[in-house]
Amino acid sequence: MARHPDDCSNLVQMFLERVERHPERPFLWARREGAFHALSWQETADRVARLAHALTALGVEPGDRVVLVSENRPEWLIADFAIMAAGAITVPAYVTNTSRDHLHILENSGARAAIISTARLARAFLPAAHQSDALGQVIAIEEPRLRQSINAEIHLWEPSLAAQSGSLDLLRDRAAALGRRDVACIIYTSGTGGAPKGVMISHGAILANCAGGMDVLEEIGLAGHRFLSFLPLSHAYEHSAGQMLPVAIGAEIAYAEGIDKLAPNMREMRPTVMVVVPRLFEMLRARVLRQVEKDGGLRKKLFDRAVALGTRRALGGPRLSPRERLEDRLLDLLVRARVRKGFGGRVRAMVSGGAPLNPDVGAFFMALGLPLLQGYGQTEAAPIISVNRLTGAKVHTVGPPLKGVEVRIAEDGEILVRGELVMNGYWQDPQATARAIQDGWLHTGDIGHIDADGHLVITDRKKDIIVSDKGENVSPQRIEGMLALEPEIGQVMVYGDRKPHLVALVVPDADWLAGWARAAGKECDLGSLAGDPDLKAALDVAVARVNKRLAPVERVRRFAIAREPFSIENEQMTPTLKVRRHVITAAYRDVLEGLYGTRSGQAPAGETKP
Repeated sequence: MARHPDDCSNLVQMFLERVERHPERPFLWARREGAFHALSWQETADRVARLAHALTALGVEPGDRVVLVSENRPEWLIADFAIMAAGAITVPAYVTNTSRDHLHILENSGARAAIISTARLARAFLPAAHQSDALGQVIAIEEPRLRQSINAEIHLWEPSLAAQSGSLDLLRDRAAALGRRDVACIIYTSGTGGAPKGVMISHGAILANCAGGMDVLEEIGLAGHRFLSFLPLSHAYEHSAGQMLPVAIGAEIAYAEGIDKLAPNMREMRPTVMVVVPRLFEMLRARVLRQVEKDGGLRKKLFDRAVALGTRRALGGPRLSPRERLEDRLLDLLVRARVRKGFGGRVRAMVSGGAPLNPDVGAFFMALGLPLLQGYGQTEAAPIISVNRLTGAKVHTVGPPLKGVEVRIAEDGEILVRGELVMNGYWQDPQATARAIQDGWLHTGDIGHIDADGHLVITDRKKDIIVSDKGENVSPQRIEGMLALEPEIGQVMVYGDRKPHLVALVVPDADWLAGWARAAGKECDLGSLAGDPDLKAALDVAVARVNKRLAPVERVRRFAIAREPFSIENEQMTPTLKVRRHVITAAYRDVLEGLYGTRSGQAPAGETKP
């Protein structure tokens, strides 16, 4: 029987023991030639061994850093385990990185080698590689189609693997030298507040996360699971929860073709567990509600009733009467089954992390029979710190800490974390490490409290809290979450530190905007509509609705319309769809500051009555 993560010395050992337990079972699913096909555990291990030997033959030594630039695919996992098996350290990089981003990582990490997947990704990576003094070897999964020569030697994936032995004995010998405190990967933070820092995460930290995740999944059983991987594996959340946890429980991993293909991929691969981010489900909720509104009539009445009864049942409201229980079972067949089918029909747990989940969104999906559990963590904690359980879930919390994790609240409300999951430190930044880890406690920079049931409640980022000119503290994330649930609003950023009141930058919902533009007889172009007074008046109604539910200090008094959506491409969102406040503020500072001006004799456009 394979050992529990608590008893493994390193991640490679854990992987090899799962291979021995069920070598011929399907493991990694990916679409090729029009259908999903699987690699078995044994086939995957053979490729890991060959690549590990190829890296060693190219001069990669224990402790060397190897950059990995690839979309989610079987080769990502193979490369990750091969790098570790060679005694080296994986340095994942986002596929959305610019050449400047890649150069920062290459220079900061001192990477000796890199593995890159496609020619498209090579166009951004190779110019940075050409400027790197340390990088000597690049393995390309696909032909990079070079336009110019670079300093590093380039080798193709398949010939590199074919030239090596697939012996697992050598792999086991190398894995035996790795301990739990050894660094498994250096993950660069996505930079919501400035230049990314390299977070050194040990084998033991990720193994501790796996052990905690297994404890959570015990409630639904650990056998027969299939994960659908679509969040970037270069992010610590997907890396631990979407890759290492499936390995720990011997599950299958199916790689989605992208966000745009997520719906058909879910229906085809029928996952049982998904690692998700709130923004995705905010968009899905808005889409479902628009369709229900469009259907109208009996369908809308049945849907609304299913949500109402499901919410009471899921959130521990007044008990259903015998008649309501019968009605609820019928609605499960007529309404909820249809919604679950859209997710493949087998989902047993969806764990949301990476950003705060609005309680209304969590309650909505739980009411429809989709267990959406909010968790909490950060890269510096490998990354999962706490998560709700299926029994006793409280949607306004991020659940109790994982097994083996200590959490306490500092005098100023900051959440402190201790345990094996805490990072080894920031790469080549002892000063930042000393600020982040004090007396063994990781200072998360998040504000919160622990409720009577031991559930952690997050109120805001310490550095994101807005302090008014009167000294009142305001949580922008809470306000943004409420505004983004309005059908007219797609994205929003609240602004107002040291100001007399709050203002906001609003991005209209794309589908709503298209309908509004048609009705108004105008071209649906956000750039030209950003200053349109009619559009501002329509959005003002949505902002006013939310303001009625907010305390006076939280109300958004004025707003402007953004010229374009916040996106990964314009660097205004991270790859996990979190708002980059400093980037947006820099791009719109004049607009935001201008909202504090006054107009003679009239309220400024976009002003919302409190």
